[in-house]
Amino acid sequence: MRLANIILLAGAGLLFAGTAGAQTLVGLAVPLSGPSAILGEQMRAGAVTASELLQNSGLALELADDGCTAEGGATAARQFVAARVKIVIGFLCTEAIEAALPILSTENIPVIAVGVRTDSLTDRRVKTGWNVVRLAPRADAERDAAGRILTGLWRKELFAIVDDGTIYGRELSESVRLAAEQASLKPVFVDTFRPQVDNQIGLVGRVRKAGATHVFAGGDRDDIAIIARDAAQLDSGIVVAGGETLRAPPGDVPLTAGMLMIAPPEWTEIDDPAIAKAFADREIQPEGYVLPAFAAFEVAAEALRSLPSSNEAAPALEGREFATVLGPIRFDQKGDLSQNPYRAFRFDGSSFKAVETPAP
Repeated sequence: MRLANIILLAGAGLLFAGTAGAQTLVGLAVPLSGPSAILGEQMRAGAVTASELLQNSGLALELADDGCTAEGGATAARQFVAARVKIVIGFLCTEAIEAALPILSTENIPVIAVGVRTDSLTDRRVKTGWNVVRLAPRADAERDAAGRILTGLWRKELFAIVDDGTIYGRELSESVRLAAEQASLKPVFVDTFRPQVDNQIGLVGRVRKAGATHVFAGGDRDDIAIIARDAAQLDSGIVVAGGETLRAPPGDVPLTAGMLMIAPPEWTEIDDPAIAKAFADREIQPEGYVLPAFAAFEVAAEALRSLPSSNEAAPALEGREFATVLGPIRFDQKGDLSQNPYRAFRFDGSSFKAVETPAP
């Protein structure tokens, strides 16, 4: 079954309406309109496939288009309340989920967010009373991971830290510097470079003159690619590292073999043969938000399964481990992932491969 056929099967409301009957409903909030629609279709494909494979779970999906807007999120929430769903999965955008949560929390309906990274979503949990957990990493997870991972990898190296002067680049590079300081390490060179220029030969020259063999650059994909290219052309032997922006679409300058990237996994590998076959049979590529949405349905199913049939209380999602297609997942008391998913990857000339890092 092709993805297009799954979309037709889903319709605009209750999925598998003919078999739902007395089944427990799981709400699925995704953007099916607007600029994020392609990501919403990925989420829908993953959740629908999970619900099809877990037909014995007694669960059915109630679909709502949140449009990635506040109005769409509120409308979706009211639809879920009217349908008496027990739990909601999905949500890609902050505007939609922040409009939906006050409505859903009033009805004691928990939410498993798939794509929202905004720190305040869980930071305000005690104040707001929102019953939400998320599979996506926090916005500050990249900064925390970059500092922790690189100080472990570069403990015996001479390294430099540079950034492009933007809020993103400066906060990311500053996190690496602070982590190094806490580990009793000190960069041999710290600087801010001018972004969006044709070459960074001058910057690379200053880094090399300082004696650095490794450099972390906080900035966008194209600027970091230029730094790595110029380092290679000068035969400096400098290893260049950057953040998740290195996954941005290719620009005019290709990435250089040996570059390091701090980022979460892309979630395209499936270890379970039955699940892999299900996606292959449906001709669905497990990319983007497909597998995270599949995992969200798995978490919802397991959480609801633990409730007595007569218990109307919301299922507990924190402090327990869930087996998912992404591996074991556990949420902390705030509702964030208990383990930071960001890892180190090295570019081999064609793709990024995971790198083993020292234990903290």
